[in-house]
Amino acid sequence: MDAQRAWDHGRLGHWAAAKHNHALGYYRRADIPFQYALADAFTICDAYHAAIQTGTNSNRVFLWTGGNDPQARAGGPVIGNSHDNFAELGGFAEPYHWGTYVQALQHAGVSWQIYQDMADNFTDNPLAGFAAFRQAYSAAPGHDPQLRARGVSTRGLALLREDVLGGRLPAVSYIIADAAGSEHPDPSSPAQGAAYTARVLDALTADPAVWSRTALLVMFDENDGFFDHMPPPAPPSPDARATGGFAGASTVATDDDYHRHPAPGEQKVDLPELRGRPYGLGPRVPMYVVSPWSRGGWVDSQVYDHTSVLRLLERRFGVPAPEITPWRRAVCGDLTNAFDFRQTDARPFAAALPDVGATAARAAALREHALPPLPATLQPPEQPFGVRRSRGLPYRPSVELTYLPERGEVNLRMANAGAAAVLHVYDRFDLAAIPRRYTVGNDATVDGTWTTYDGRYDLWLPGPNGFHRHYRGDVGAPLLVAEIARDPNDCTCMLLSLRHGGSTAVQLELQPGAYAAAQPRERLRLAPGITEQRRWKAAATGGWYDLWVHHDGAAQRLAGRIETGADSVSDPAMGGPARLQQELPILIGALD
Repeated sequence: MDAQRAWDHGRLGHWAAAKHNHALGYYRRADIPFQYALADAFTICDAYHAAIQTGTNSNRVFLWTGGNDPQARAGGPVIGNSHDNFAELGGFAEPYHWGTYVQALQHAGVSWQIYQDMADNFTDNPLAGFAAFRQAYSAAPGHDPQLRARGVSTRGLALLREDVLGGRLPAVSYIIADAAGSEHPDPSSPAQGAAYTARVLDALTADPAVWSRTALLVMFDENDGFFDHMPPPAPPSPDARATGGFAGASTVATDDDYHRHPAPGEQKVDLPELRGRPYGLGPRVPMYVVSPWSRGGWVDSQVYDHTSVLRLLERRFGVPAPEITPWRRAVCGDLTNAFDFRQTDARPFAAALPDVGATAARAAALREHALPPLPATLQPPEQPFGVRRSRGLPYRPSVELTYLPERGEVNLRMANAGAAAVLHVYDRFDLAAIPRRYTVGNDATVDGTWTTYDGRYDLWLPGPNGFHRHYRGDVGAPLLVAEIARDPNDCTCMLLSLRHGGSTAVQLELQPGAYAAAQPRERLRLAPGITEQRRWKAAATGGWYDLWVHHDGAAQRLAGRIETGADSVSDPAMGGPARLQQELPILIGALD
């Protein structure tokens, strides 16, 4: 419930009130050197999300099955932790009845195993809530002994190492940490989690031949309350004020992505205000791709969630995961972009990772007795400067503003020539309104209209990987159409196109944002009916752009990265203290 309140339909404005003040904290390299070193050595996915705006078990159910039974056909939907243990150990009596992905793997002849300590897995094995595994655990008549041995029995990291050395490592393995290694607040810490991850890596690399054909995915089920400034992609929220009853639209089916049925066993958290809300995606969580095909300190910014792991297994083994909804399949990738299978580097890497044993021991002794004090004055968080090599992405959204003066409205037409993308739109004259979200599928177009305020508008639109549009002005000003895209005649250039539909020439000013050296300031006169174009070399900024176009009291901001299909770099403008304030529009009017 606190996760939904913190998200607040994407407004994200009262996170500390919904969680706690320390949720706004963050770690520096000196605090988590092992995690930084792992990211420097391999690949991180910085747009990997929890699957659902809830807690631990429901997110793990998505990772193990692909869904949460949204239509309540098999004991769901899952939104809480009521089924995180066997019935005789306190779990809800009525189990879930749909099939899990490991059962599908087994049926297809693909070997699998869960490595865990059944006496200390922090109730993080979601299979404990499913009928077939409850029968296996209790050795009920007719149970499947393979499910018992592989899914609900103790097989710790020592046996993982033995399986690697003995050539018995299954095709697919899930590793569930003990409480001390979970990195969950109270029983664990980042240092203890790092020590656990180091033991896993030590086991997997014990036989170089096995490691040369192995990939380890390290992710977190949910965000444990840590604030994320980036609104997660989600289907449109229900909104009684909106046409059609939703704040936004989707060109992709979303029937199975809303909470419309009671959740068995979850009476404490299944509150009436949650009914009808979209399940996810949840906030971003850390994700490392550790393998011989992901070396080199890369970042992959494609949108993923826990179902992306099953999508990767689908690609590798051909075993379907039918619980994944069409919307998630469209919006979330399959993780193949995080790998470069043309190159392999299975050389030893342990020497590049810091020894965290002593730090983990100190952290275990400290526990919560040494929480850092809250600062007396608010200080903006600081991001380190620098760039990473960045995987090319499949996104190609575009947005065009038009006026509807006879109705006192403006229209945004959102189109997409690439992978499905969720575009968020905030009306900065009405920040109390539920933000709109538009899922625009491949080769699809969707329109949205907004009422102006005495002819004025101020719309802010973020999308995937820094895609950003901002439109503000007055419908009395000439309508300008501005867009940046890859130059069709020269893939090394980005092309700015400008035109307007007025009857007289207008004066424009092109004002660079973060990349002034590569995209210089310019004033120009734009005649009616004429398209003016400007080109810049993309290499100077890695394809990133940030430009304001000012004209006659109106302005448009265009920012993002031009995608060419090739790898590039992360945003070179990132770094330094965060901006905690933004210029907001001011409305002055008479009061009744």
